Amino acid sequence: MPTHHEGTREECRALNAYIALMRASESVNARLSRALEASGLTSGQFGALEALYHLGPMCQRALAEKLLRSGGNITMVVDNLEKRGLAERKRGSEDRRYIQVQLTKDGRKCIKELFPKHLAEIVREMAALSGSDQEELRRIGRTLGRRES
Repeated sequence: MPTHHEGTREECRALNAYIALMRASESVNARLSRALEASGLTSGQFGALEALYHLGPMCQRALAEKLLRSGGNITMVVDNLEKRGLAERKRGSEDRRYIQVQLTKDGRKCIKELFPKHLAEIVREMAALSGSDQEELRRIGRTLGRRES
């Protein structure tokens, strides 16, 4: 649905692109989240499990930066993963202020089982685009995402 804003050509073009980007993102995320919710995880919890699985243990701040989450949000995500026994916090032995987040045995098992299923859903979603369109979307997304304010 294009904008009904009666601005300049540049404003309308930017607004229409933004609306299309947000609607597509929200639509894909909604469909992908359904399968995660069936396993009792939020997309934030899954993202944390996936990052810890593929990148290894990291401090909570690094995990928040990796997932583009606020400090408060990542604290809640990790708290909930701890409650489920999927992740744990470990204090540094040399610097007790340093807290590292890592997967538990159950967390590793959970993400190892869920990741291939989630990946298959992502592949199905992205199949709406050709391979070259997927590469172009990645390129455009990186350009937009890396833009400095």
